[in-house]
Amino acid sequence: MTLNFVKMSGAGNDFVLVDNRQRGIELSTARIVRLCDRHHGIGADGLILLVPCASGKADWAWQFYNSDGSPGEMCGNGARCFARFVQRLTGARDKLSFETGAGVITALFQSSRVTVNLTDPKDLRTGFDLPLSTGVEKANFVNTGVPHAVLFVPDVEKVMVRQLGAEIRRHPHFGPRGTNVNFAQVLARNSIRVRTFERGVEGETLACGTGVSAAALVSSQVHGFDSPVRVRVQSGAQLDVSFEKDGARLHNVQLSGPAEFVFEGTIEI
Repeated sequence: MTLNFVKMSGAGNDFVLVDNRQRGIELSTARIVRLCDRHHGIGADGLILLVPCASGKADWAWQFYNSDGSPGEMCGNGARCFARFVQRLTGARDKLSFETGAGVITALFQSSRVTVNLTDPKDLRTGFDLPLSTGVEKANFVNTGVPHAVLFVPDVEKVMVRQLGAEIRRHPHFGPRGTNVNFAQVLARNSIRVRTFERGVEGETLACGTGVSAAALVSSQVHGFDSPVRVRVQSGAQLDVSFEKDGARLHNVQLSGPAEFVFEGTIEI
């Protein structure tokens, strides 16, 4: 079977996108893993299928998979790439909507930059003790469509992201499904630098949209940051997170950043 695909990058977070509006494509977990493999496949942090929206709640819907083949509820960088992919296929102009496992997402277009809304954050917790092999650390947590732990550090360049991220990702505190892990450094007021260990990728990615959003929202509570928060990610790109704040309640969260076409082609599966 030959599969047509498009490869895209959202601030360095990369994805394979496939048009499955006719519902003729079925991909096993093993095939998804192989397509995302950087040595034997196309190479990506995740794979996204465009499908019709069966519920009627949005223009379109997606099926999102991490590079290990596991389904994902939401991905901020993936959402921006998916929106531009759909725009190119359908001719949508200013905006479109699509249904994800975390709810309906609306995308607004400004050239190669895309702004997407995130579902309202939930389960926000700040300043709790997290016992680790390196000692007890202060941690924070929020679900921005998927779960995220956020730890503030003096210098993200010195953090052993793979080792410490893997430990926190499977920490009993976040069981049974675990969490994504973000290490954040305050650069200036309303400005942070973030590195992320992603669940499902099981390693560090160059950017994580829901992760930078989680770090920005936690920063608003811990450091009193205002909207928008500028976030520099491992790829060097900047993402912007805006939100409304009513006391302890955070809502109307929006993520803005680049979504770029890299290449397209066909592959035998």
